[in-house]
Amino acid sequence: MKARYDPVRLSIYQHLLAACAEEMGAALGRSASSANIKERRDYSCAVFDHAGNMVAQAAHIPVHLGSMPLSVAAALRRGPLERGDAVLVNDPYEGGTHLPDITLVAPVFLPGERRARFYVANRAHHADVGGMSPGSLPLSTEMVQEGVRIPPVKIVRAGAVQSDLWRLICANVRTPLERQADLEAQLGAAHAGARRLVELAARSGPDELSAYCGHLLDYAERGVQAVLATIRPGRYAFTDHLDDAGHGGPPIPIRVAISVRGGRATIDFAGTAAQVEGPLNAVYSITLSAVLYAFRCLAGRDLPTNAGCLRPLTVVAPEGSLVHCRYPAAVSSGNVETSQRITDVLFGALARALPGRLPAASYGTMNNVLIGGTAKDGSPFAYYETLGGGHGAGPTWNGASGLQAHMTNTLNTPIEAFEHLFPMRVTRYALRPGSGGRGKHRGGDGLVREIELLVPATVTVISERRRLAPWGAAGGEDGAKGRNRRVDGKSGRARGLPGKFQQRFEAGDRLVVESPGGGGYGPPAARRRRGAR
Repeated sequence: MKARYDPVRLSIYQHLLAACAEEMGAALGRSASSANIKERRDYSCAVFDHAGNMVAQAAHIPVHLGSMPLSVAAALRRGPLERGDAVLVNDPYEGGTHLPDITLVAPVFLPGERRARFYVANRAHHADVGGMSPGSLPLSTEMVQEGVRIPPVKIVRAGAVQSDLWRLICANVRTPLERQADLEAQLGAAHAGARRLVELAARSGPDELSAYCGHLLDYAERGVQAVLATIRPGRYAFTDHLDDAGHGGPPIPIRVAISVRGGRATIDFAGTAAQVEGPLNAVYSITLSAVLYAFRCLAGRDLPTNAGCLRPLTVVAPEGSLVHCRYPAAVSSGNVETSQRITDVLFGALARALPGRLPAASYGTMNNVLIGGTAKDGSPFAYYETLGGGHGAGPTWNGASGLQAHMTNTLNTPIEAFEHLFPMRVTRYALRPGSGGRGKHRGGDGLVREIELLVPATVTVISERRRLAPWGAAGGEDGAKGRNRRVDGKSGRARGLPGKFQQRFEAGDRLVVESPGGGGYGPPAARRRRGAR
């Protein structure tokens, strides 16, 4: 029998704990150095109980937050965390996602206690962590090409920073001063979260706080069970494809079958392609993140996102497959691209389980742009950004235009900050009219981002939905596929580029990225009958 609780106090604790995570994020964003963290807010923060269960998160990035518990578990497996310790980890095979996402885990001790009562964690995407190309999202074929790999290690022991380890990490990246500042910001964010939890425990009592953490896990579990109870028992399958494995070749299938029965669901990815030679492989933590996100979206109410949400769900991802790869598979783009396609596949299957409730496919790619080189003053630079696109239309709504969707939740880099920090200029930034799929409700339009380089640099673009369009639903048309182009700075001639490439650009050359539109929903004729455009 579940312990009784006060629903009002449950709601209060839900928001207080989430506020701790939000405060960590605010501290991290304010104190970071890189544009990717400071401007784009490519970071996530969460609070964990004494056993490493996530009890609260900030409204940050789904692909970070759903996988972060596995990094916390990996940190705890390496030995107890004592007062004043902090662990650093980015290893995708130890709960991470890809190497640029560095996670910091710290214990929270209450006064007079000898065991950690809570843990706080934050994950930030660093603009460069070494590897074979600037930005550390290369067209790799194995893990060692992607950058410095950090297993769970104590970067702080008993309050003392491990300076040798710190120097080792910074010696293996292209922008060491920026990395050092961003890591210091992560440490500061952990201190902010720990301080707030200690204050909260002092105000309400540590035992009550811990008890309500448990109540929140149980409440989230019941919320997901309630969603599953609205689904007719059965098996619902769907298949979608990545454009290619990163080095050309045929489309790569991702398959899922969702079986719902008795208040539980099994999400089985059997039939998905085997892991590939390119960087599109996803570790298990990414697949788990996408599942958590998709089912949490179904709740449609103020349900806390925590470890309880996963209790009614069983995820089956065959080891050695694209969605649960084995070392030493390259994974740099699995986090950003394959995660989006896993989400598309999940929503495609869930749309069959819940007809008339879910939208068409959104743009389905993070449109990763990475540019790095040497500025005119001789200093190194590394720029990273993801670009939004068109959202899929739904049963009663048009898709939003030019926004991030699903597994990402970052901002753009403001043009003023971009041109101040990097030897480049933005010559065009606009919506892409007509790129949303037609339907009773139209898909959202994608974006156009045009960047002129002022110095020679290495340009990498990792993008999807260049060969296979975002699908429409219920008779709606597909969204427009994305396009990448290079405009020669001398002749002005433009030529098309593949979805994934790395090239050396010269000063004056321009990169043009046109992101996909979202799929339409319902027959276009239905829109015409209503007199809509």
